[in-house]
Amino acid sequence: MAVSNNAVGAINVVALLLSLPIIGTGIWLFNQPENSCVKILQWPVIILGVFILIVSLVGIVGGFWRVPQLLVFYLIAMLILIVLLGILVGFIFMVTSKGSGHPAPARAFMEYRLEDFSGFLQQRVHGPFKWPRIMSCLSSAGTCSELNQVYRMAQDFFNASLSPLESGCCKPPTDCGFTFLNPTNWISPINTAANMDCLAWSNDPNQLCYSCDSCKGGLLATLRSEWRKANVILIITLIALIGVYLIGCCCAISNNAKTDEVFRKYKQGQGYT
Repeated sequence: MAVSNNAVGAINVVALLLSLPIIGTGIWLFNQPENSCVKILQWPVIILGVFILIVSLVGIVGGFWRVPQLLVFYLIAMLILIVLLGILVGFIFMVTSKGSGHPAPARAFMEYRLEDFSGFLQQRVHGPFKWPRIMSCLSSAGTCSELNQVYRMAQDFFNASLSPLESGCCKPPTDCGFTFLNPTNWISPINTAANMDCLAWSNDPNQLCYSCDSCKGGLLATLRSEWRKANVILIITLIALIGVYLIGCCCAISNNAKTDEVFRKYKQGQGYT
């Protein structure tokens, strides 16, 4: 019986270690500037990882110190957390299944449209109170001002592999036909009717295209990319946790069977049938 209890405790040490990549993924998302401006996914991931860590500690105590009540709590609580992690993984997969950039003519970078992304992500940047706060956060990061230090000539800029945020927020849409002066200064649009964002563009360094739907699309493209990377870690951790949990269940069942066998032999020794 002690062997099985120790095995359960050792298995929960592995479960505890598996909580660390989940917490680390949440912290990584928290430290990404775009996620820090939106603040959607990082806290659920961190909180779920912390709960898995706590439940694993309970399982370790219950296993090594042979406390059956704690082991029962561990088995129930860990099952719930695994289900929640599975739901979170599926949710991230669904909301990031849509959305990609569109090639611009004679440009190396991609351009982004808000309507290409899932309804859930679109709702995160819609509304009179949501976007102004996000826009202020993005503009304070200084992403666009750095472009002026890197690209002096128009052709160099057109051949650049811009990030989604740089493409969506720092320049006007290509189909507007603006004339390049520098990466954040454009004049004489040819077709302001081509895109509503053409009218939203401003050479004011504090405005640029931060009010454009293309900027919202660039932000969502960045979030989508980061969330999909995070989801890879969560999927691997989920599979490992399921394996650890199943092994823990087998040890608990084996432990219970041994206990029943000992009790049966004890009764037989006392003369019971």
